[in-house]
Amino acid sequence: MGDKVEFIPRAEDDGIVEKIMPRKNRLIRPPIVNVDMVIIFFSLKDPPLTLSLLDRILVLVESHYLEPVICLNKVDLVEGEEIAAYDIYSSIGYPVILTSALTGQGVEEVQGYLTDKISVLTGPSGSGKSTFLNRIQSRLKLKVGDISAKTRRGKQTTRQVELLSFDFGGLVADSPGFSQLDLVDIKSDELPYLFPEFSRLSAGCKFSGCHHEHEPSCAVKEALSRGEIFQSRYKHYLIFLQELREKERSY
Repeated sequence: MGDKVEFIPRAEDDGIVEKIMPRKNRLIRPPIVNVDMVIIFFSLKDPPLTLSLLDRILVLVESHYLEPVICLNKVDLVEGEEIAAYDIYSSIGYPVILTSALTGQGVEEVQGYLTDKISVLTGPSGSGKSTFLNRIQSRLKLKVGDISAKTRRGKQTTRQVELLSFDFGGLVADSPGFSQLDLVDIKSDELPYLFPEFSRLSAGCKFSGCHHEHEPSCAVKEALSRGEIFQSRYKHYLIFLQELREKERSY
């Protein structure tokens, strides 16, 4: 989905695809090509925010050289002091928007990112992606679901990837939600460069190709000890690094 083509119309609802243009990028999940931007949607509550899954998505987005925008949704359900995630990711340099489909907070800001671009909306089930799209463009009338009273997690309502158009210009792919995600087509040696705050510091490491793990004189670990890198980010980095190494050993 998302291929650009040369198309010759023959009738009102018929025509011939003459040529498929070269793709500038390709995502596997969701399956879409020629994406300009990835809007990452996570709720702050119901279901609760999972930083490890957010970091996993960010690594995948970085590996495709795409621009991510993080939307922390359902801000109306939490108190101001609970939004620590905003400080974490905005300090790294990611655009972070606090949103609420109920109050309309963040709608205009998100719309600004979506205008005249091909974007994909991704995130876990129940994060409010479809509800928020309905708020931006009411004619879409996307199906929305409830949160499980037992698990406090969302029920998947979007079953397939579909490109939706906006009256203000632009296309967005609303993708099915998920709770797990594999790090596909990423090598362990690439991972340090997919954490922007690590990559910026790596020139100060004693060894080139430093994995920021056991090496001495590591600028990333020194920054971590000074509190300049968030513990959650470094913890998830080590988990992902081990995961990728185990995959490589199994090949």
